[in-house]
Amino acid sequence: MELGNEVAPPGVNINVPHSARIYDYWLGGKDNFAVDRAVGDAMIQAIPDLRYMAGENRKFVHRAARALVSGEGIRQFLDVGTGIPTSPNLHEVAQRLEPSTRVVYADNDPIVLVHARALMISSDEGRSEYISADIRDTRSILDDKALRDTLDFSKPIGLTLIAILMLLADADDPWARVAELRDAMPSGSCLAITHPTADFAPDEMNQAVRAATDAGMTLVARDRAAVQRFFGDWELLSPGLVPVSSWRPDAPVENPEAAYYWAGVARKPPSTRSPTGPSRP
Repeated sequence: MELGNEVAPPGVNINVPHSARIYDYWLGGKDNFAVDRAVGDAMIQAIPDLRYMAGENRKFVHRAARALVSGEGIRQFLDVGTGIPTSPNLHEVAQRLEPSTRVVYADNDPIVLVHARALMISSDEGRSEYISADIRDTRSILDDKALRDTLDFSKPIGLTLIAILMLLADADDPWARVAELRDAMPSGSCLAITHPTADFAPDEMNQAVRAATDAGMTLVARDRAAVQRFFGDWELLSPGLVPVSSWRPDAPVENPEAAYYWAGVARKPPSTRSPTGPSRP
């Protein structure tokens, strides 16, 4: 598909903005198109520090991955809503600490698939796989053969939902979708979430939401209580549900609320229920 000098892989509509490509643009990547940059710029006009916020979100992924591998003994991850690869990726961070770590990435954008297959190269001891799936259809994720072949659902899994739940309207009942994923995880698994919010700067965030909505995208900024619901009865790890920059920062944070995201990590408690996810043979 081609528009002017822009060429995209088959299945990629460069006339419709996509969140993964907009995020790539904010991070300084080149895997985006004019329509993505237009929406990205409109949102930056509403929130001038959006690029900083995107960077803080990525830093959280790295800190959470290190915490789950080193502190919680997690050796396998399911990352839903992967986005276009930006090094270091989750598996790179995790495998530096434990080379045998296995990671399955899931996203529904064809351009993510192209780059994932080219760039998400695992360590020799571990494994990295990509599946094409949508969080709105959790069974398409949990029943995927590559996931079944890669992850062992009898052992704890790190489930990461990074800046993805904002793309589901309340009418899609994202809390039910996340509950289905949580229920499939074995005891000892951990769930990491980041989610944009209007709690810190309502006017700016509401303008950004309108810019996305005007472009035909779904973008929902949720308050702290709505984000906490995604964790269900799982136990939030210290420091709890906090501004993204405040979650176990590597250095002191001058203004934690400068990045308009809530972030948290929770652990699934022991249970007599068997997980509903697939098991490796």
